[in-house]
Parts: sequence; structure tokens; C-alpha cells
Amino acid sequence: MNMGQIIDGKALSAAIKDEVREQVLSLEKEYGRRPCLCVIIVGENPASQVYVRNKVKAAEYVGIDSLKVELPAETSEEALLARIAALNADPGVDGILVQLPLPKHIDEEKVIDAIAREKDVDGFHPANVAGLWLGKDCIVPCTPAGIVRLIDSTGVSLAGKQAVVVGRSNIVGKPVAKLLLDRNATVTIAHSRTADLGAVTSQADVLVVAVGKAGLITGDMIKPGAIVIDVGMNRDAEGKLCGDVDFASCVEKASWITPVPGGVGPMTIAMLMVNTVSCFLAGRLG
Repeated sequence: MNMGQIIDGKALSAAIKDEVREQVLSLEKEYGRRPCLCVIIVGENPASQVYVRNKVKAAEYVGIDSLKVELPAETSEEALLARIAALNADPGVDGILVQLPLPKHIDEEKVIDAIAREKDVDGFHPANVAGLWLGKDCIVPCTPAGIVRLIDSTGVSLAGKQAVVVGRSNIVGKPVAKLLLDRNATVTIAHSRTADLGAVTSQADVLVVAVGKAGLITGDMIKPGAIVIDVGMNRDAEGKLCGDVDFASCVEKASWITPVPGGVGPMTIAMLMVNTVSCFLAGRLG
């Protein structure tokens, strides 16, 4: 049997960033300034530090100005909300992102709600979430938007396909299900309480797995020829990065599959750059 083809998220994300880079050059000529993204990090979480560094590096590459606001872990909720309010009011800042998770004493929901809808590059604000579900103009969350671009890159049309999303988080599972619905796929959302998960996943022409459980999906749980998108980021017993999909057994049955690392991860940051430019343009045109 043919091995599945790898969907190279690194290559696709590099191509998207190059497109954004061109776009930023022409925006600077047209409007006299470049889009500006502000990233706020509270505390010393090492994983968060890496994510923020990667976001700032990508912004640098595409020519987006970036502000990094680093606040100590003991920063009060009030102080953080005041900082966000100041950035909302700053016409020179187009996109605001608060790196999650936040220290325990800060209410994440309050912080997400505080970011101006039109500067919410993560697409987490309730007004953007509502816009997504109502089919109105909105900022689409980066990871789900990246997943759809990865599927599009295979050249396979989603219309009429059976899609299964494993995971129901507000950040990935639910929004990606809606984006697949928008492409006329028939969508099932499975989760930790799904009875006989394998029976559900083996019906999928397109399978998106986002639960954070290493090796949850094995080759016997997927339909021959399925497109498999692995959103998981876990560490195996040896401490190596791995996904929610057992790659070795699934690559033999899938038609297309994303690796971990090098699949969905790079796309999330590329789509963040796309969203920052969209926020910049909305500010100019709105």
C-alpha cells in the first residue's frame, strides 16, 4: 500500500510568510507605516517564552513591527487590564495578543474580553467567536485557519466529505468544526466521552485530532485514504515531541498526514501574521 504524503506545514507557512512580507512592503508604501503587533507575556513560563520569541521572530521576518510587553508573574489583574486598555486606545497598535496561560490569580476570560474586538489577532474575543458561528465578518483563530490551509494544500475539496474533529476546545475543536462546515463537509465532533472512538474516526475522510493525548489515534482507527491533521503537542516517554496521532501506523493508511513537529505548529504563527495584517487593514478601511 502507498504511504501517505506528508503535508509540510513548514514549507506552507514559509510561503504564506513570504506573501505577507510582500503585502507589508506595499502597505508601508501606501499608508506610511507598517502593521504593529503587541505581544503581552505575564510571568516566566518557559513554553510561553519560546512561543512569544517565535511570534516576534516571525513578525520581524515579514516586516511587522512588534512590541513585547513582559510583565512579572505577580502583576495584578487590574494592572494587566489597564495595560490592555491603553493598547486598545493606541492608534499605532493594530493587533494585541496575550500569551496564555496566565498566572492563576488572573481571570483569562476577563483578559480576552478586554482586548478590543478589532485588535484581537487570536480571534478569541466573544464578538469574533459569535461572528464565526453566525457567518459574519470576524477574525478567525490562527490554528483552525492554519488547519484549513493545510487541507486546502492537498488539493482535495472538502465539499460532501465526512470530517471528524476529535476535541471540543474553544481554541481548536469547535472553531475548526465550523470552518469545515463552511466548506460543506459533514462534521462530527468527538471527545473524551465518545463511545467507541475508533468507530467514529474510521468514518472520517478528513480527521482533525486536537486533544493533547500522545498516540491516541492509531492506524486501525483511520479510514484508508483519509487526510489526517494532528494538532497535538506532547512529549513521549523519551521526552521527544509527538502528536495525538501515532504517526508510524497512520502514515501507512492515510493519503495525507501532518507530522509533529513541522505540521500545524508553524501554520499557527503564519496565520497570526495574516490576522495582524487584516487588523491593520480593517483599521485603515473601517
